[in-house]
This record gives sequence, structure tokens and C-alpha cells, in this order.
Amino acid sequence: MNKQTSAAGRDGYPATLYAATVSEAPARPALEGHQQFDICVVGAGYTGISAALHLAEQGFRVAVLESRRVGFGASGRNGGQIVNSYSRDMDHIAARYGEDSARALGSMAFEGNRIIRERLERYAIRCDLRQGNLFAACNRQQFAAMAEQKTLWERFGHRELTLLGESDYRREVGSARYVGALLDHSGGHLHPLKLVLGQAAALETLGGVIFENSPMTRLEQGERVVVHTEGGAIEAERAVIAGNAYLGRVVPALAARAMPCATQIIATEVLDDATARRLLPTDRAVEDGNYLLDYYRLCAERRLIYGGGVNYGGRDPASIERAIRPKMLTTFPELEKVRIDYAWSGRFLATLNRLPQFGRLNHNVYYAQGYSGHGVTASHLAGRLIAEVVRGEGERFDAFAAIPHRHFPGGQRFSVPISALGAWYYALRDRLGV
Repeated sequence: MNKQTSAAGRDGYPATLYAATVSEAPARPALEGHQQFDICVVGAGYTGISAALHLAEQGFRVAVLESRRVGFGASGRNGGQIVNSYSRDMDHIAARYGEDSARALGSMAFEGNRIIRERLERYAIRCDLRQGNLFAACNRQQFAAMAEQKTLWERFGHRELTLLGESDYRREVGSARYVGALLDHSGGHLHPLKLVLGQAAALETLGGVIFENSPMTRLEQGERVVVHTEGGAIEAERAVIAGNAYLGRVVPALAARAMPCATQIIATEVLDDATARRLLPTDRAVEDGNYLLDYYRLCAERRLIYGGGVNYGGRDPASIERAIRPKMLTTFPELEKVRIDYAWSGRFLATLNRLPQFGRLNHNVYYAQGYSGHGVTASHLAGRLIAEVVRGEGERFDAFAAIPHRHFPGGQRFSVPISALGAWYYALRDRLGV
């Protein structure tokens, strides 16, 4: 197989391993004319499809507008790892925003994981689910932090954790790079594009309608909401904005609060059984404890999927393989002669405080965005909370909405270099092991 990049894809998708290994991604029509629904959701990634599916289960007539294809953005390109909690944990939330906020968000920190599994079972979605994920410590300071994380998560009721010392973790990861790891038995990994496509299909069985290739061009707010596209408009009682890093600047108030970032992933050729078992004997997903972390796993085909790094502003490096392959070889030097068959990039949305942004633009327009690299589970939680607030049960949604979010310093012009400078500082700390 020739090496693939994200420059060209299949059926309107970027050329990722995931797009190449879905059996069916049915095309949906673009929006035409003026149509009416109870709720209009903008964005057919995890947040939008999760919200739409929860709302359709409650009996609402839901339409979803997607600028490209279902799962075109981060939801169909990410590392496929089911990781609990948020990009900032409950101790940080307590220190910055108080114990009440920490308790409220902590009570929901492990719920997104359970929602995913509920969806898979209820709608018989097949997405190559594997159990368990590891947080691997590159030095003693990181290992001590993981022991503290275990204690913290157990305080919030999550007890499916095992701390692994240097000899124990080697039964999980065939790399001498680490000094230990924290195993979360409730985590896991899956095929991310199959997950979102499966939920989209489930939504349609409940009467939900998805319009692809229909980017929002204008949002008209009032007693009723009108979401405009080039081909038509949807009038609804309420709207949900769930475009994340692919929303652009069509809603300026949201664009100013977060910054698109890019991360890169490569996938190797199919590995033989012995090599795959040597790298990851128990088939767990792994991420390390660095600020600019590496993450990897085996897919169902026995390819190693390896990702890492962040490009602030959402721009790609000149060569994704040259950027990521050295990271892979640091972890698994025996793969030096292994061919890379796929290399792609995807954008996620980072917030200044690294916590998700949930809120309202007015009384009938809700938004959820900015998972800062922790979006697989948190986006599914967002969908449930949006459905709750729509039906008049807003307490849990409002616990997130109460977290203050500042704009990036320097505005759009200076946020990228300032963030890159901060990332350089933390990357230096990673290298020095402090």
C-alpha cells in the first residue's frame, strides 16, 4: 500500500486510516430551501451527534447541519482513545474555581466513558472497542503525579485503577522508555469514525435528519432561531452550536474564546503478530505523562497508530511523518524499518484554562466546545447535558457554564506565538524531567 496523507481522501474524507477502513459512510444531501424543526444542531461530530441523539430520544424533531461529512473533523481523525476526566483535573478546578465547582464537575468526569458504552450496546455499534488505557510515566516526577491522580480519582468514586511499577508496566508496554504507569481498566480505544457514523445512523432511525456539505453562513437569533446556509435555512425553537475547531469565525463570540490547534498521527504498515504482541501485549491504549504528550495504540488490523505534538493555530508541519516518526522510534526503536502507510493531521480547539466551554449565546442557543485534547469522552457528556438543559434541567450544564473563560491574551494575532512559547517552556521541562 502506498503511503497516504491527509491531502486527498475517500468520499469527501481526508485520507486517514479510519476513512479507509469504514465499510459504509452514506452521503447525506445538502440543505435546500427553508425548513422547520424543533432543534437545529450545527456540527456532526461527537458533540453535535451526541446532543442530537439524546434530543431525538426525548422526542424532539432534530436537524443537524454539517459543513463537510459526518465525522470529518476531530471526531473522525483522533487517536481513538477513551480517556476519562478533562484536560485539567479536579484538583486544578478546586484550586482555581472552588470546591463546589470541583465536586460538580468531578461527579461527571467519568460519565462520558459510560455514555459511549451505552451507545454501543443500545444501538449495536461495532467500532473495534478494546478495553483499558495506560498513562505512562517518563520519569519519577510523572510517576508520583500518577499516584496522586489515582488518589484524586478514587476520591471522586473512580476505583478501576491500578498503579504499575517498573517491572509491572513492562507486561503492558514493550518499551524501556518509562518508569511506571497508571492503568485505567475502564478506559479503552476504538475506531473513532465508526463510532460517530454509528451514532449518526442511530439518530436517523429516530427521525433525525442530517444535512452534509451545508456550512452555517449566518446565525439569526430571536424568539426563534434561523440558521442559514448557502442553500437554505433551518428555522427552529432552539439551536446547538457544536462546530468546535471547524466552526471558523461565523460566530465571533465563540471564535474569540478558543484557539484551533493541530495534532498529527501516523499509522504503520500491518505488523506481524509477534511484533504487535511485543509492542503492546495486552492491546491497551497508551499516552505518556508529558505536557506535549505522545499517544499510541494498535488498531484492529495490527497497525501501530502513533500521534503526538501540537501545532498552535492549526497549521500542519511540512511533513507529518518526519514530525512523528522520531517520536515513535524513541518509544519503539525496533520499528526503524517499518513502513508508514498513513499520515494525517486534525484540529482540536484549546481554551486558555484547558476546560470545556459550555454555555448559552442567548435563551435558546447553546454551545459546547474547547475540549483541549480530551474530547472523546467530554463531548459525549456535553451531548447529554445539552439535552438536559433543553428539557429544563440545567443544573449540570450550568456547573460548566459557571466556569469563567477568558480570551487568549493578545487576541487572534498574538495568541499563537504566545501559546507556542508556553508550549516550548513545558516541552523543555518534559525533556529535563522536571
